[in-house]
Amino acid sequence: MNKSNPSSNVNIQKLLYPYDREVIRKLVVGDMLLISGKIFTARDAVHRYLYEGGKSPISLQQQMLYHCGPVIIKDASGVYQVKAAGPTTSAREEPYQATIIKEHGIVGVIGKGGMGPKTLEACRQFGCVYFHAVGGAAQVLAAKITAVPNVYLMEFGSPEAMWELTIEDFPVVVTMDAQGNSLHEQVKKDGLQALQSELDRAI
Repeated sequence: MNKSNPSSNVNIQKLLYPYDREVIRKLVVGDMLLISGKIFTARDAVHRYLYEGGKSPISLQQQMLYHCGPVIIKDASGVYQVKAAGPTTSAREEPYQATIIKEHGIVGVIGKGGMGPKTLEACRQFGCVYFHAVGGAAQVLAAKITAVPNVYLMEFGSPEAMWELTIEDFPVVVTMDAQGNSLHEQVKKDGLQALQSELDRAI
């Protein structure tokens, strides 16, 4: 993993494919990364399918899943073109994610809004990280996708299929790491403490 030093002095790391689980384990909450390589989209249908014992069409060992229902069309020459690829809300996959991390050996989950305690514990146990992608930037993120090598499980419909995407400098932030830290939980805790302080002063 390489590090860049832009003029703003923000430390942005570069994570390259193939992904190394030991490198992933060293990432911590707050790390900003540009990922280049391969990811697979997976929304509700794919997560439910894998959770219920469905066979993955490809090995997901050391791979990353992206909570995304991309808008993809095929042009006149038969090449897939990605028009939008923003993250969907990850909390919907909380019932399934821990089992999929454990059974399929994924090292990263990309989504929006964070996930719950079961997923956080699975990240700690099995060396996986949750990356937060920017919501509301579907076209910007689509521009970071350089190719669509394949698509699997198309029987679920285009948005719910498992799309294989080649990405370059895809921007994310680590918000749940493999040490058991969750930025989402910390923000919630800080917010509740601030609210309680206000209530105490009002009484």
